[in-house]
Amino acid sequence: MHLEGSCHCGAVRFSLESRHPVPFNLCYCSICRKTAGAGGYAINIGGETDTLVVEGEENIRSYNALLHDPDTGADSRSLGERKFCGLCGSALWVWDPRWPELVHPHASAIDTELPVPPERTHLMLGSRANWAEPCLGPKDKTFDAYPSESIAAWHERLGMER
Repeated sequence: MHLEGSCHCGAVRFSLESRHPVPFNLCYCSICRKTAGAGGYAINIGGETDTLVVEGEENIRSYNALLHDPDTGADSRSLGERKFCGLCGSALWVWDPRWPELVHPHASAIDTELPVPPERTHLMLGSRANWAEPCLGPKDKTFDAYPSESIAAWHERLGMER
C-alpha cells in the first residue's frame, strides 16, 4: 500500500510503500508515550526503507532514546532513531540499523486513510502510565512486554497484507 505522510506544520512530507499498514500495535512504553503518545501510547506501522521518499529533510531531527537497565542501573542509547520535525515536533517514524530494510512510521503522521484493524495488540502494558487505561476490544490481545507475534505475522494471520 502506498502511504503519504507529513508533520503538522507541513515542513516535512514523506511517502513509502507498506505491506503492513494496519495500525493495530499500541505501545505503552515510556519512550513511545513521551515522544509520540499523548493518549498514553503510540502506534507504529511497517514500511520498506528503500521506498521512503522525503521532502523537507533539512527539517528532520533525530532522537536516540535513553535506555535504563533496571537490573544493572546502567544507561545506554537506543540504536533506534526516532525522527521528528524540528519545527513543529511531530513524531514521524522510527528506523533501527539492526533492521535497516524496515522503517516504522507513526500512524499519527500518515495522511493516507489506513485500514481499520479487526483486533489490536496492546504491548508494554507493564510500563504504561497509571492514567492510560487501555480501551480493549473483544478480540484485543494484551502484553506486559513485547508480543511474540511480529507486525508481519499479525498482518499475515489476519490476511491484512497489502
